[in-house]
Amino acid sequence: MSTENNIDHLFENSVKILTDLIGFRTISGEDNSSLINYCEKFLSNLGATSFKTYDSEKKRVNLFATIKAKKSNGKKPIILSGHTDTVPVSKSWSTDPFTATIKGDKLYGRGACDMKGFIACTLAYAPIYSKTDLDRDIHFSYTFDEETACLGAPILIEELKNRGIKDGICIIGEPTKMKIIDAHKGCYEYTTHFEGLAGHSSAPHKGVSAVEYAARYVNKLIELREELKKRTPKDSIFDPPYSTLQVGGIFGGIAHNVIADKCHVNWETRPVIKEDGVFLNEQIDKFANEVLLPKMQKVFPKSNIRKEIIGEVIGFDRVNKSEACELVSSLTGDNSREVVSFGTEAGLFQEIGISTVVCGPGSIEQAHKVDEFIELNELKKCLKFLEGINNKSKIN
Repeated sequence: MSTENNIDHLFENSVKILTDLIGFRTISGEDNSSLINYCEKFLSNLGATSFKTYDSEKKRVNLFATIKAKKSNGKKPIILSGHTDTVPVSKSWSTDPFTATIKGDKLYGRGACDMKGFIACTLAYAPIYSKTDLDRDIHFSYTFDEETACLGAPILIEELKNRGIKDGICIIGEPTKMKIIDAHKGCYEYTTHFEGLAGHSSAPHKGVSAVEYAARYVNKLIELREELKKRTPKDSIFDPPYSTLQVGGIFGGIAHNVIADKCHVNWETRPVIKEDGVFLNEQIDKFANEVLLPKMQKVFPKSNIRKEIIGEVIGFDRVNKSEACELVSSLTGDNSREVVSFGTEAGLFQEIGISTVVCGPGSIEQAHKVDEFIELNELKKCLKFLEGINNKSKIN
């Protein structure tokens, strides 16, 4: 079978698998076990070994599967990594978001681009890996809840450390149009809860308005946002070059004439360097505990401020010599490297010593949007890339 015909056959299989994957409603925070079971069975039938890790409720699952080398010669294993969850959908779609629909040269469906397209390609190519005399292991890493502060990957990575899997080359298949991404900022998400004392609005001095104290907290965050700009590193490679801060929402109160006893603020920061995250948290915690809380407790001693960590995803740092980037460049012929503003699981793999790169099919411009799609040609480009990995992983 010629390479062209082989890719055509693999492409047809990738579309079929992607259609199946889109049919699983794996919205962040929800049960993804059916999709994981599908992937596990598919790989198991090819002789892959695997293990799973779970959230505390055993409803959300990570899968790590391996097609073993026939004879290892010291080459680093390759990890093909993707997240199985998607963002929610709205009612504005022109098609059923959980039914793959092909129109022209595009395949539509939630997760088609971000990032079930990459997972489909890895599964479609897995039978080739299983028949190849590999000289290194090929791992398949599928995680849960990347879209909600990368909650699944740390659980998986802890197990990798326990099993001594701390070396290798990891390719995170986020949508980059198969371009090399070698750095991104961190992403820290928080919800700060305020509890005061309810009362009639005609006597505000007798209550503690959680909303008003939340507003003061937000004002302080906005002040600190300006301080972050002053801390811009001279050699920053990002746009904007400084650490950002954004308030996503303030929620509290039940009526115009009732002093709100509860309120919460959703906010996030994307630090250029880890020290900015430390600085910001120290400053806002000090303000909450030493300025706001004493004033609240003076009126009502049981008043409380509690900062909940939704997730703290570390940044992905550029390194001068990256085995992962060099491998991808050798396969695509593209030596350029770019940075992005969105977060991924890359920094988590990098943190334990695994050389990591972000490179996958599709464009981030289509991610998280109504009528999300992936161009079919992107799947073909990804399959050719995976073929290149196969050629570099054969026993000579």
